[in-house]
Amino acid sequence: MDLGIAGKRALVCASSKGLGRGCAEALADAGVDLVMNARGAEALEAAAHDLRARYQVNVTAVAADITTEAGRAAVLAHGPFDILVTNAGGPPPGLWSDWAREDFIKALDANMLTPIALMQSVLPGMMAKGWGRVVNITSVSVKAPVPVLGLSNAARAGLTGFVGGTSRQVAGKGVTINNLLPGIHATDRAIALDAAVVRTRGISMEEAISERSATIPAGRYGTPAEFGAACAFLCSQHAGFIVGQNILLDGGATNATL
Repeated sequence: MDLGIAGKRALVCASSKGLGRGCAEALADAGVDLVMNARGAEALEAAAHDLRARYQVNVTAVAADITTEAGRAAVLAHGPFDILVTNAGGPPPGLWSDWAREDFIKALDANMLTPIALMQSVLPGMMAKGWGRVVNITSVSVKAPVPVLGLSNAARAGLTGFVGGTSRQVAGKGVTINNLLPGIHATDRAIALDAAVVRTRGISMEEAISERSATIPAGRYGTPAEFGAACAFLCSQHAGFIVGQNILLDGGATNATL
């Protein structure tokens, strides 16, 4: 399918690896020029070089901490953007009794306030052009809170509420905002969570992965490539009537009617 977005310009956050990299690759495959962002310069430039070589699109790598004002300014200087994909690593797992105010503020900065600040920066330009796509990578925890991920549950729920109202205010200008809710995917985040199970239960990594895979009806972890394909579709010309939605990509793990 021709997504109809060749020549568009996208900002993809946290895109040196994992789900962000999957999204960047799918957009590059559709002919979209990229501004890729991550904190680690070496891994980011390697990813950017790879996408330039394979897809023959323009790729700019900006190593910066997107959760800071300075980092956002450095990235946004390479706009304007037709497409924005927000993404940031989730906060660490733990128990409700583990976290202080500072932990919540850090989670809110990374997983709620940063995406909001980026949207506030790019939406006016998109609306003026009459076309734009925003996809926020959030979490399955928005639909079904994960007990050990209380910081993520809280921050991402706040972002979801903001998107719910804002998306309907900008849709009439040809701009869509939607959220992708990943379940378990084969990324560094999954490895970190599985490693925590290994430490606390004294089992092997293979056992931890096998046990978690068994909780997923699809019987496996998702891949960054299939996640990226879903993101690219939401960014396409064909998705203009999808507004303010929270789309699960979890292999059926969330057992819910709606």
